[in-house]
Amino acid sequence: MTLPDPEDRLPDPSETPRREFLKAAVALGGSAGLSACVEAPAADPGGAADLADVPTGDPDAVPDRQHAWNEALPTDADGNVRPPRHHVLRYADLGFDPTDGDERAAARETLREALSALERAFAWSNEGLLFTVGYAPAYFDRFDASLPASVDLPAPTALTEMEDPAFDEADLLIHLASDAPAALLSADEALFGDAGAVRSGDREEQVPNLSGVLDPVDRRTGFVGAGLPREHRGVPGLPEDAPIPEEAPLMMGFRNGFRASQATEDRVTVREGPFSGATTQHVAALRLQLNAWWRQESHAQRVAKLFSPVHAAEERVGDWGEKLGADPAVADLPEDAVAYARDSGVVGHAQKAARAREDGAPLLLRRDFDTTDGDHAGVHFLTNQRRIGEFVRVRAAMTGADIADETAVGSRVNNGILQYVFVRRRGNYLLPPRRHRVLPTPTPE
Repeated sequence: MTLPDPEDRLPDPSETPRREFLKAAVALGGSAGLSACVEAPAADPGGAADLADVPTGDPDAVPDRQHAWNEALPTDADGNVRPPRHHVLRYADLGFDPTDGDERAAARETLREALSALERAFAWSNEGLLFTVGYAPAYFDRFDASLPASVDLPAPTALTEMEDPAFDEADLLIHLASDAPAALLSADEALFGDAGAVRSGDREEQVPNLSGVLDPVDRRTGFVGAGLPREHRGVPGLPEDAPIPEEAPLMMGFRNGFRASQATEDRVTVREGPFSGATTQHVAALRLQLNAWWRQESHAQRVAKLFSPVHAAEERVGDWGEKLGADPAVADLPEDAVAYARDSGVVGHAQKAARAREDGAPLLLRRDFDTTDGDHAGVHFLTNQRRIGEFVRVRAAMTGADIADETAVGSRVNNGILQYVFVRRRGNYLLPPRRHRVLPTPTPE
């Protein structure tokens, strides 16, 4: 992939808030983005920019479950896990035939050493680097053997009549996340650029060249955290005058990731078979159209559509969700959502999704983040769940087709946030446990 001239993408660091400049550097990527990030002036409370300030890692301290991030992340004052602020999604195809034993053995050794170098260089935390490696159904389709019954990994498909997405079928997806843009870009450049090494603190780790092992297909970026959405106002889909609270971590103006609405890491973990300790991952690229959201809807209307009309009427939420603590309190709403929508004329997004809980417990562990990829407001909607079928179930509840069919609520209008969110791409992945994360077969040894 040919990167544009950084002067066409990066703002003047002397005239730009540091957080905004660092996001631009992450989006640019490559050696130009890394150099700009490291050389940018002033300190940033969101994370270290100088690689010398990034803590080094210990591979023995990294858990076997790739998705085990929560203990390595900070929590807010209400006990909700705070996700890393900056993210890179790297889609890649294999540059060799994994069914050829000799080729696969050589490629596995190269990729294993590259991933281990990242773990040695960067602490497994938001201050260092967190990452996962996931494999698409297309990767496993090459093999004669099938995935075990304990793994539910279908090919991606359209999930409602209202969407017509493209499907991500690259062999694998590497998700990199950190509060420290310099660490994120150093890892990205080492894996897919020409860096040849990663640095942190006083340590430098050599990274083998992955040419012939992984062929990059796409690079996507994003961010989540207080103050970051405000700095993107003015991109298409997000009005320049959108009154996003400074504390809001997302473009729609509210926080998410409440502890009571998130599945636990144990709940989303595959429990049986050779991939015990794995999880499945769904990633959807969503485009946001928030002009009406911010210019026509009142705060109470936004609360009603995102949470529920009860939340709006009783002023449960606050300016950006601060009143909700660790629980959005959607489980205690009336169970008959159809009757509820018929009476109120609107149904909330969180209210609909809560219908898919199992014994009162959420099925999905969401780790989504906003983006301006393609110079347009959007979301990379990333979830972990034990089985992809559980995501499909929750997505159907979020869509609320049954509610729209039986009430005055339209298929999009007043049906949660559907009228503001549009699906562009979908992909499904298996995140094997760390012991099998390097180019596994469907029946890993």
